[in-house]
Amino acid sequence: MIPHISSRPRRTLALATALGAALVFGAPAAFAGTDPVSPAPSAPAAMAKSAAPASQSATWAAGTRSYLVITAAGDSTAVRNAVTANGGTVFANYDAIGVIVAHSSSASFATVMRGVSGVQQVGATRTSDVPADAYNPALPANPAQSSTPAGEPVRVDMTQIKADQAWAVTTGSATVKVGILDTGVDDQHQDLAPNFNAADSASCAYGKADTRSGSWRDVGTHGTHVAGTVAAAKNGKGVIGVAPGVKISSVRIAEPGSSLFFAENTVCGFMWAGDHGFKVTNNSYYTDPWQFNCPDNADQAAIIEGVKRAQEYAEGKGSLQVAAAGNSNLDLANKTTDTESPNDSTPVTRTITNACLDIPTELPGVVTVSAMGTTAKASYSNYGLNVVDVTAPGGDATGIYSTLPGGKYGSMSGTSMASPHVAGVAALLASTNPGITPAQLRDKLATQANDVACPSDSRCKGTTAKNGFFGEGQVDALKAVGSTPPPGKYFENTADFAIGDNTTVESPVTVSGVSGNAPAALKVGVNIAHTYIGDLKVDLIAPDGSVYTVHNRAGGSTDNINQTYTVNASSEVANGTWKLRVNDNAGGDTGRIDAWNLTF
Repeated sequence: MIPHISSRPRRTLALATALGAALVFGAPAAFAGTDPVSPAPSAPAAMAKSAAPASQSATWAAGTRSYLVITAAGDSTAVRNAVTANGGTVFANYDAIGVIVAHSSSASFATVMRGVSGVQQVGATRTSDVPADAYNPALPANPAQSSTPAGEPVRVDMTQIKADQAWAVTTGSATVKVGILDTGVDDQHQDLAPNFNAADSASCAYGKADTRSGSWRDVGTHGTHVAGTVAAAKNGKGVIGVAPGVKISSVRIAEPGSSLFFAENTVCGFMWAGDHGFKVTNNSYYTDPWQFNCPDNADQAAIIEGVKRAQEYAEGKGSLQVAAAGNSNLDLANKTTDTESPNDSTPVTRTITNACLDIPTELPGVVTVSAMGTTAKASYSNYGLNVVDVTAPGGDATGIYSTLPGGKYGSMSGTSMASPHVAGVAALLASTNPGITPAQLRDKLATQANDVACPSDSRCKGTTAKNGFFGEGQVDALKAVGSTPPPGKYFENTADFAIGDNTTVESPVTVSGVSGNAPAALKVGVNIAHTYIGDLKVDLIAPDGSVYTVHNRAGGSTDNINQTYTVNASSEVANGTWKLRVNDNAGGDTGRIDAWNLTF
């Protein structure tokens, strides 16, 4: 089974396993999150040719395109009047950054406007028509909610970045707001509702803020999944996010039907983030329809400038943008070809250079995130020396398990899934460092990341401290909250130990520097990847050989053990070699010990 890769919302590898649901396949949008999937046969282009939906306004006409008109910041009255005088309408304007979103069905609109006094740049933001829905948007569905049994095991991706240890120090501050700029968020989900901030949520689809209640809801599954990784509540249900004490807001920038993220939508989202006090935003997408925007193309140059100004505005208001690197296994520091653009009509193959930018991922000030499996770069993840800033778990064979609309849960893989881990760590940093600036947050994310050396792979350039696969290293939530460990000394083994059919395997941990005996409440964190945990017996072996069983063939066909057990080991001397012994008692299913730990 392939986990859902976040297809253009940094496009995810395509299927999510939902609790109590069939496999859900990802839409071909600009997702950064899961493994790459090929776009479906040009759905956006088909939409442009179809009859307008019932919600259309009388102002909509076939052939209507959207443009960014760039002028000086401040009063844009004269330029807006020129838009109207030259066959266009002003759909939205952002005087604070000198960006106007204009619509026109005139094929000569951009050329004429480029000659208007005060106009610096003009660019079409799409190669397909603006949907009629833009003029009278339908509200996304509010799905019926499923319930889940109690239980909230700590997942391997959380232990990989030490989020589970960080929670013993802080789960994050409710004063820290994180914006999920994505396909929307199911605010009614049992694991998201406790932390959801409706007052600062909206839709920015089409480039203009829609503040109606529910406009922010998910038109896919991607945004809800991302939101859970950032801040699913620590409430005894489902999953826990990296920063389960912070607040999340949804700014939907994906358009319904196509799930595409056009430039005007991103501009609106960043302006909203700045004006509503978001400390961090997560951006697991690229700005459609161009995978890379090239400054020698007038349309794409305007897109670069418009989105760049909006990002700078948000940062100036105190907001750090975190973005996924993408899922095409490309070297972003050595660009040569783009075969995926434009993705709203008919893609063509074009030669590009490093001057062509993945937006917003490669904008100055944005934290760019690659994806790891357990120990290596994820096969799908983009990379690039001096492009990738940090790395985080993005899912491999088993994916990242998180929330899905309707109270469900499922797994996806991709840089879309890695980025919200970093956004969550940034939120923890902001929680423990009130008043921290975006620049300081960027620095702390880099300095507190754990170095990951290049493998034996000629594509990975740089040093152990900073390289093209992993940037400054894998983020560390425990360091983010001050490197204060949980009460008691902590020891772990993160090496993989394969579990074969009908075999026994042991993983050792050497404990030293602890006086006396182990505690009566010794914490044993276990992360085992296995496709049938009913086959497994799991024992903690003390240094003197005493056996403490923590799992004995329970769980049936359930996948994976990600749980912390409490063992009364008060009769055991603490120092010495402890072992986690796993005995597989049947054939047909195999797995591995991913990691385990002891907290004294």
